[in-house]
Amino acid sequence: MLSPAASLDPEPLSAAVPDVVSAGTSASLRRPERPSGSCAPPGLEEALGTLGLQGEREYAGDIFAEVLEYLGLAGDTLYLAVHLLDSYLRAGRVRLRHLQLLGVACLFVACKVEECVLPEPASLCLLGAGSFSQAELLRAERRVLSRLDFRLHHPGPLLCLGLLAALARSSPQVMLLATYFLELSLLEAEAAGWEPGRLAAAALSLAHRVLDGAGSGMEPAFYSPAELGSLEPCMARAALRGPAPGRAAIFLKYARPQRHGTSLAAARLLRRPQPGPR
Repeated sequence: MLSPAASLDPEPLSAAVPDVVSAGTSASLRRPERPSGSCAPPGLEEALGTLGLQGEREYAGDIFAEVLEYLGLAGDTLYLAVHLLDSYLRAGRVRLRHLQLLGVACLFVACKVEECVLPEPASLCLLGAGSFSQAELLRAERRVLSRLDFRLHHPGPLLCLGLLAALARSSPQVMLLATYFLELSLLEAEAAGWEPGRLAAAALSLAHRVLDGAGSGMEPAFYSPAELGSLEPCMARAALRGPAPGRAAIFLKYARPQRHGTSLAAARLLRRPQPGPR
């Protein structure tokens, strides 16, 4: 339990000042621009070594942003952390310089819900390259819990994807590709606000059509084309974008042999003519 002193913050996250993030804008800010000439964050070499990506210096910052693999966290933790961040931003505004702290605080809360073994606060502070202290992280955590009124349960899209894939009897290859499409949607403002079930259905439907060819689709069809809207094209565009600046981490994560080069295969397959949703 946090001490009463943790609530003392002379510069609250939600202070209304000019350099703020408005509610509902988190999707476009999950990969903030790094200052030019900034040095590598402490622990970067260890993170690259853990991920087996020592040679990818060009995308080092983006790879480091993929903190879930670095800390060995579950996929559900990622989606819960993003949900908490979105929920917090919908309730108010946040100073830009506090956005990274808020994101790490949401990740810390998500770990407490989803993980059996928690990362140390010091490890999370390392990911911020010294931009905030452990005391600031704990204060931010308390503020997140207070603003969200401890409403932390969220049946995320990864859970929905597993259920839909089981009902559709999807192959492991389809499931892996759909997981990649689903994770790409986290960086797309167009996908923000869609309920988890539709996000999962769009990712799974697109994966079936990409792998099974023209005229195929997810069976049974749980959503109509109108319900899925523009989500499938949004995910396809994200996959075709490849390791774009600020968005390389997910592409590289799924390009590795452990994930069978899924991002590379997806880009190649999506360049073939694809049928529209049925």
